[in-house]
Amino acid sequence: MNNNPTNVILGGKEYDTFTEPPAQMELERAKTQFKVRDVTNFLTGSEQETLLTERIMREIERDPVLNVAGDYDADLPTKRRQAVERIGALARYLPKDSEKEAILRGQLHGIVDMGTRTRIAVHYGLFMGAIRGSGTKEQYDYWVAKGAATLHKFYGCFAMTELGHGSNVAGLETTATLDKDTDEFIINTPNSGATKWWIGGAAHSATHTACLARLIVDGKDYGVKIFIVQLRDLNSHSLLNGIAIGDIGKKMGRDAIDNGWIQFTDVRIPRQNMLMRYDRVSRDGEVTTSELAQLTYGALLSGRVTMIAESHLLSARFLTIALRYACIRRQFGAVPDKPETKLIDYPYHQRRLLPLLAYTYAMKMGADEAQQQYNSSFGALLKLNPVKDAEKFAVATADLKALFASSAGMKAFTTWAAAKIIDECRQACGGHGYSGYNGFGQAYADWVVQCTWEGDNNVLCLSMGRSLIQSCIAMRKKKGHVGKSVEYLQRRDELQNARVDNKPLTDPAVLITAWEKVACEAINRATDSFIKLTQEGLSPDQAFEELSQQRFECARIHTRKHLITSFYARISKAKARVKPHLTVLANLFAVWSIEEDSGLFLREGCFEPAEMDEITALVDELCCEAREQVIGFTDAFNLSDFFINAPIGRFDGDAYKHYMDEVKAANNPRNTHAPYYETKLRPFLFRPDEDEEICDLDE
Repeated sequence: MNNNPTNVILGGKEYDTFTEPPAQMELERAKTQFKVRDVTNFLTGSEQETLLTERIMREIERDPVLNVAGDYDADLPTKRRQAVERIGALARYLPKDSEKEAILRGQLHGIVDMGTRTRIAVHYGLFMGAIRGSGTKEQYDYWVAKGAATLHKFYGCFAMTELGHGSNVAGLETTATLDKDTDEFIINTPNSGATKWWIGGAAHSATHTACLARLIVDGKDYGVKIFIVQLRDLNSHSLLNGIAIGDIGKKMGRDAIDNGWIQFTDVRIPRQNMLMRYDRVSRDGEVTTSELAQLTYGALLSGRVTMIAESHLLSARFLTIALRYACIRRQFGAVPDKPETKLIDYPYHQRRLLPLLAYTYAMKMGADEAQQQYNSSFGALLKLNPVKDAEKFAVATADLKALFASSAGMKAFTTWAAAKIIDECRQACGGHGYSGYNGFGQAYADWVVQCTWEGDNNVLCLSMGRSLIQSCIAMRKKKGHVGKSVEYLQRRDELQNARVDNKPLTDPAVLITAWEKVACEAINRATDSFIKLTQEGLSPDQAFEELSQQRFECARIHTRKHLITSFYARISKAKARVKPHLTVLANLFAVWSIEEDSGLFLREGCFEPAEMDEITALVDELCCEAREQVIGFTDAFNLSDFFINAPIGRFDGDAYKHYMDEVKAANNPRNTHAPYYETKLRPFLFRPDEDEEICDLDE
C-alpha cells in the first residue's frame, strides 16, 4: 500500500520514491545472466558446503538468544550481558558440531556480532589453539578432560600482550621461574610494564589463561614459552591468591569483550603446566630446546587465517548494503522532467565500489587457500614424528613457516581492505550511511582492531618481507624446501623475458604473468640490496632494517599477486556457465590493481606510458560489465536480511519503508518531550531578556 500521498509527475509518468525502490530492485535482479546459486556454490566451494552454511545460518537466525534486534542501541552492560548469554547459546551446539562446523558457526555469527565472536574465539582459537599447537598429546588430553573443550566449568584466555610490549613477543617480561624443590613454576609480573594488557575474557570471565612468560631455570633465561595458569576458583569464581585483575575500560569498539589486565605475584603452578611440545623442562631442571620452538606461536596462525575469511564476510555484508542501495537510490539527473539518476549508473560510483566487490571475491579465494594450507601443513605436523618422519616433517615445517609468513601479509592487507570497504561503503550511502541503524559505524569501530591485534599490520608486513627475501636467498642457493606461495621466484629468467604489452589484458594468463613478473623483480631487487648491505659490513638484522620500505613493498605486491592468481586458479575449476561472469570480476580486480600500481609495471617494462590510458579505459569497461549484474553478484554472497542487518540493504529493496520502520521501532515517535525540559531546557529558553535584567537593576 502506498502511504506517500505526495507523488511527483515527471515526464508524464508518476514517480514515487516510496513505491519505486522495490520495483527497481526487481528490475536490477532480473538483469542477472547467471544462476545466483552457481556463484554461491563457487564461493562456498560446492552445493554441499552451501547447504551446510545455510543450515548453520538458519540455526543462528532462529535462535532467540542470538537475535541481534536492538543491538545498535544497546549500552555497555547490556552488550556484556548479551555476549555471555550468546556464548551459552553457541556452546549448546558444540557437542554436535565438527571442528569445521564450529569455526563456520563462529565466523557467520561474527558478521553481526563481532564482540561475542571474539569472546568465544579467544577461548577456542587462542587458548585451546595454544594447547593444541604447543602442548603434548598428554597435555591436550588433560585439559580437554578438565572441560576446556566444551566450556564446562572452564573458560580460557590468552595472556600474551603486555602494557609495555605488543608485537615484540620475544621482548615480553613476565617471568616463569622454576622452583626445583617443589617442582613448580613461579609466575611473576616484575614491573608495571609487564602487566598483561588487552587480555580478552580476563576482566570477568576467564578461569584460566595461556600465559606467555620468560622461562627462567637456574638463573638462565630461555626465552618466551607458554604456561597454563589458573586465575579464578572454579566454584566461587573469585580470584586466586597472587592474581590481580581489572577491566581496561572503554575501547573504540567491541564493547562486548571484557578486555582486562593481569598481574601475577608469586603465583605457583605445576611444572607440567608449561606446554612442552617443542621445549621441555625435566624434573631436575634440564631444559631441552627445539628448532621448532617458534611454532609455539601457532595459535596466532590459526587466528590470522580466520581473520582473512572474516575480512571477506564483513566486506561482503557492507558491499551488499551499499550496492543494493545504489541500485534504488536516485540523486540528481541530467535529463529534465525525468527521474533522477540511480547512484549505480554514475561511472564514478561504479569506480568506487565495483573494484572493491571484485576484491572481496578475491579475498574468499585467498582465505580458502590459506585455510586448506593450514589444515594440511598443521595437520601433518601434528601427526608426524620429528625423528622417524624427518624428511616429511621438514617439508611440513617449511610449509607451515611459509604459511606463517604469507598469512601475515594476507591478514594485514585483507583486514586493511575490509576497513576501507566498510568506510567507503558508508560514504557511498551518503547521510544514511552515517545512521547507526545501517551498521557502518558500529562495524567500523568493531572491525579496525583487526588491523592491530594478533600482530600489528605494519609489523606483519615487514616480517613477511623479511621472509620473502630469505626465501629468495634460499632459492638462489638451492637450499632446502620453500613454500608453494613463493615457487614462482624460481622462474625469474622466464618472467624477466616475458612480454605482456600489446597482448589482450582480458586474458588471465597475460595478467597473471604481469603480476608474477613485477612481484618476482621486486623481491629479487630487495634481495640484491640485502646481499650488498651485508657485504658492506652490516649485520643481517641491520640490513633488514635498512630495507624496511622495500620489505613492506615486497609483502604488498606479493600479497596482491597471490590474491589475483588464487582467484583465477579457482575460476579455472568453476562451472563453464559461470566462468565468463566470474572472469569479469577477476579481470577487474587484476587490471584495477595494475592501474593502482602503474609505476611498478612501467618500471619493469610491462607497458609503455601511453598504454596506461588503455588500462584506465579497460577498468571503466569492466566496471560497466560488472554493473549490469551487480545484484546477482551480491545476492551470491547469500546473506539474509538478518545478517545484512541494515534497512537500506534489505533484499527486497524497500529501503525507505524499512528504514523508517526501524527508526520508529527504536525511537517511539510519541516521545517528543525532552525528559530534561522542565529542569534544563525550559529555564534556558525562557531566561530573562538582557533588557529585562537591566530594567530590574534600574528599579
